[in-house]
Formats: sequence, structure tokens, C-alpha cells
Amino acid sequence: MGYRVAVVGATGNVGREMLAVLAEREFPIDELAAVASSRSVGTEVEFGDTGKMLKCRNIDHFDFAGWDIALFAAGSGPAKEHAPRAAAAGCVVIDNSSLYRMDPDVPLIVPEVNPDAIDGYSARNIIANPNCSTAQMVVALKPLHDAAGIKRVVVSTYQSTSGAGKAGMDELFQQSRAIFVGDQVEVQKFTKQIAFNVIPHIDSFLDDGSTKEEWKMVVETKKILDPKIKVTATCVRVPVFVGHSESINIEFERELGAEQAMDILREAPGVMLIDKREDGGYVTPIECVGDGATYVSRVRDDPTVENGLNIWCVSDNLRKGAALNAVQIAELLGRRCLQKG
Repeated sequence: MGYRVAVVGATGNVGREMLAVLAEREFPIDELAAVASSRSVGTEVEFGDTGKMLKCRNIDHFDFAGWDIALFAAGSGPAKEHAPRAAAAGCVVIDNSSLYRMDPDVPLIVPEVNPDAIDGYSARNIIANPNCSTAQMVVALKPLHDAAGIKRVVVSTYQSTSGAGKAGMDELFQQSRAIFVGDQVEVQKFTKQIAFNVIPHIDSFLDDGSTKEEWKMVVETKKILDPKIKVTATCVRVPVFVGHSESINIEFERELGAEQAMDILREAPGVMLIDKREDGGYVTPIECVGDGATYVSRVRDDPTVENGLNIWCVSDNLRKGAALNAVQIAELLGRRCLQKG
């Protein structure tokens, strides 16, 4: 017996990816609804590669009563207005926006890392999906933390334009084309030219000089993994269409060498270790597109601190960073909390 599932924000990058992942993983569905804003009503979206087309329904008039799960990929505004309404109707919301992540009554879940936290979903009937950069990082950190206890993390991210939505990807394409044909480069979505450039600025600035994206990585890692871990982040937008990369420096409480760390990562759920220590023996964003794994490469000791390690981490941000993680949460929810006979 399957579930009645609504995908909210079905016309966006993440919403379409959610539909694709639901189909690929053969999530048990009795009825599926594509839901979007009023301007997208009637737009057809495909249910993965099944050939089935779904007409988008208006979020403002959608009745969530009788629906089991709603996957929200519509941003904080619609989540603020409609997620509580869905939850009150008895539909469990899995929200991809940042709105509910730090709510103490809302579990923030990465299934490979903190599956037990899902038991608290009933407090608000809402489960939060973490920031894309946080999700892939904690998948890589979890098995190492279990082995040696992480004290401190220093991470620099190299985040693709798809993290800023379709408009971000379009801007990279349009600016690249303009440069090649000699047209004027227009900056609209980002604060500076993104084509052939990097921008050390994602989301708004905070009073301490960090950005909200950097703050998210700090507080979400603590909530998901361990509140005692110290985290500092620098988040950078790079001219890549899909796939976030991270350079992560880790300081442990106990000794953990590179060879032992690689043995642990080879067996870790959700992790794919590719570290050949030769030309091309590592993973870059272009190789991870369409895959659900969190790839780890360049594992090496850091001799500048006691019990230090460096790793390179790459993942498809539309998949593990958003759509796949949401569907994995739904699968976990079904196994543990919403079992149907």
C-alpha cells in the first residue's frame, strides 16, 4: 500500500528533481500531486522518466487533508504560509527551505547521520531538509566523528550556480555566451560577474562579517551531528552549473590517520571514496551530476595540528543536497512512523 504524496514547487529545479528521484527509487505512491504557485497552474511536469505528465495545481487552493506527505521545494515564503496548513491537516511536511531548520520542535534530518531524530516529527508535523552544503559535509564527517571525535572543522565551499536556482544557472550561461561573442555581460542574479570568476558571497551578510550561508553550515552541523563541534566556513559561488565541492580541514580529539580514515569512509553509508593519488584520481563536480553519493577524495594528514585531516568532498547539490535527501527522509518516515499495512 502506498502513500498520497504532494510535491510543492514542482516546476522548480529541486521540485522537478524530487519527482525524478521519487520515480527512480520507486517510492510507494498511490496518488501524486504536482503543486505550484498560481502562475504555474496547468503547467505540465514529468514524473521522472515514467512518461506520466502531471498538471500543476494551485497551492493557494490545495487541500492537504487526506494526503500523507508533502515535499516542499518552494522557498521560505510559501513554506511559512502553507506548511503549517498542511501539517494541521495531518500531512507530514518535509521542507527544503531554511525556515524551520533551527526550530527546536522540527527535526533536521540527514538519514545517514541522525535517523533517530525523525521520531520528534510529530511535535509540529514538519521535518526540515538541511542546507545543501551542510548535507554533503555531515555525510562525510559522521563516520569520522564516530571513530575519533571531531573537535573543529574549517570548511571552504565551492558552490555551483544551481544553488541559486534556475536564474543562477541561466546567468552563468548567458554571461559565458556574452563573453565568447563579445556582448556586454549583464549582472542580475549575483552580486558580481559569475562567468570565469568566483564570488566569496552567498546569501546576506551578518553583523559579524560572515554570510547567512556560512552561518547555516555552522548551526546546522551542530544540530545534526554534535553541538560541541566548532565549525567555521567560507562559502564561495563558482562558475559550475551543478555540483558543490568542499575543502574540509578536520581536527579530532583522538588520533586518526589518513589510511584509517579511508578505510572508514569506504564502508560509510552514502559515501563514495575515490582517492587514487594520481592525475585524475579524484572527483570533480562534473562527475557527480545525477548521482546521489557524497564523493570524498584527497584524504591526507594535516601535520600542522594534532590529529588533523584534510578531505575533498563533492556532491550533486540538487540530489543529496536537496531532492534525494528529502525523499530519503520520506522513506525513513514511512519505515518508522507511517507504516501502512
